[in-house]
Amino acid sequence: MRTLTAFALFGLLTFSANAQTLPEWAYPVNPPPKPPDTAAAKHLPGSSKAYTQAQIDDGYNPPDWYPQDHPPMPDVVAHGRKEVEARACALCHLTSGGGHPESAGIAGLPAGYSVRQLQEFKSGARKGARSTAMVPIAKALSDADFKVAAEYFASLKPPVWYKVVETDTVPKSYLGNGAMRFPVEHGGTEPLGSRIIELPQDDESAASRDPRVGFVAHVPPGSISKGEAIVTTGADGRSLPCAICHGPDLKGLGDVPPIVGRSPIYVYRQLNDIKIGTRNGAMTPLMKAVVANLASDDMIALAAYLASKAP
Repeated sequence: MRTLTAFALFGLLTFSANAQTLPEWAYPVNPPPKPPDTAAAKHLPGSSKAYTQAQIDDGYNPPDWYPQDHPPMPDVVAHGRKEVEARACALCHLTSGGGHPESAGIAGLPAGYSVRQLQEFKSGARKGARSTAMVPIAKALSDADFKVAAEYFASLKPPVWYKVVETDTVPKSYLGNGAMRFPVEHGGTEPLGSRIIELPQDDESAASRDPRVGFVAHVPPGSISKGEAIVTTGADGRSLPCAICHGPDLKGLGDVPPIVGRSPIYVYRQLNDIKIGTRNGAMTPLMKAVVANLASDDMIALAAYLASKAP
């Protein structure tokens, strides 16, 4: 209990100290855990499997609802390394690599890129408010684990995971299991303002870690066209066109990652982390010039446009 309390206090202090640079909507804080349901079995359409919520949330044996959808998973992806307290990759990133808004979509990322990110989590080059889950996992795993996990996710086709909706209002929501947002039942709506709010396309699917059903990203009106201008022109000299490094279709070049079709909250968070200096690493200096003169609304628009494009 003392450990959990200290961890929570650290999170509160971190968010208080960075209130201007760490908007709550982009940096969700895990709510206090609730006792998982160990009795009622859940089912998903088209799957013969059944899991309780406790089994769904098992960090070392997360659900594999549709084993026919993917190649055989390496043990580190399917089960992690319990002996060193490194949870399974599939818990947060799913068997499809689609991921959740609080983590990352990693399907189709170049294996070399993913290995480098794991090494940078391990070295401390990547840190920040949302890295607290990945740092201990990366430190516990071996280079061989990095390689097989990266190659598995690189072999997967990125799912069409996001629907982007421009709107002035959004359903009122709360942070639930896994730091995901869920709409408040009968809660009405609230102004979206200068935020991105991602909600599940299906609440039960998200809570069940369904690898087939993604999310709806609510973004401010005009975000997509504004983001397209930033991406393609470099914001009239304040930034750089993304195609220079990420390719003409923004689907990556070599070990430079694809950036389309990904969680806009995640993209915003990475841009902001680079800007404020909590994400570093071998290739980060190239991104510094991209984000240095971008305002928060610019990064929201840029992320919204990229999410609206097919992966």
